[in-house]
Amino acid sequence: MSSLAQSVYIRPLTAEDASAMLALRVRNQAFFQPFEPIRPASFLTLEGQREQLAAAERDFAAGTAYAFGVFLRENDELIGRVNLSNVVRGAWQNATMGYYLDQSLGGRGCMTQAVRQALRFAFAEAGLHRVQAAVMPRNGASIRVLEKTGFRREGLSLRYLQINGVWEDHLIFAITREEWT
Repeated sequence: MSSLAQSVYIRPLTAEDASAMLALRVRNQAFFQPFEPIRPASFLTLEGQREQLAAAERDFAAGTAYAFGVFLRENDELIGRVNLSNVVRGAWQNATMGYYLDQSLGGRGCMTQAVRQALRFAFAEAGLHRVQAAVMPRNGASIRVLEKTGFRREGLSLRYLQINGVWEDHLIFAITREEWT
């Protein structure tokens, strides 16, 4: 693992991260758009980011979702995000994981390390049993992150999510506490 990847940490996002999140989102808008839903124009505003992050704080406190910023240790720069969303308790104890990283830092192991840290939180702190992720088959970089962090491929879900205005097929990956190392 590169020294850059080892210098990544995650922490819960707060509304105070709105300016840094907006800068990250604007800088990477063209890169992220093919992999995300179409969002309202207000999303790429400071107020839109504040609202989204305030909601993320409420969800974190309620235990229904956990949003983490990915930061470089050397300068505390926000470079990405990893989420544990759709938390279901009871017999399932499951969450879905999603993530993104500044395009300029791709391929350096940063997101792999951030996902490992989020899994540690999911299993050791949040008490989850299973984490799943859905990835479009053409998103090779995301698939590699999941494979390197121990996720197993479970199958293909047709027309699973509406991404960039199109119902896209997604590969489903998952990992359970027993598989996590």
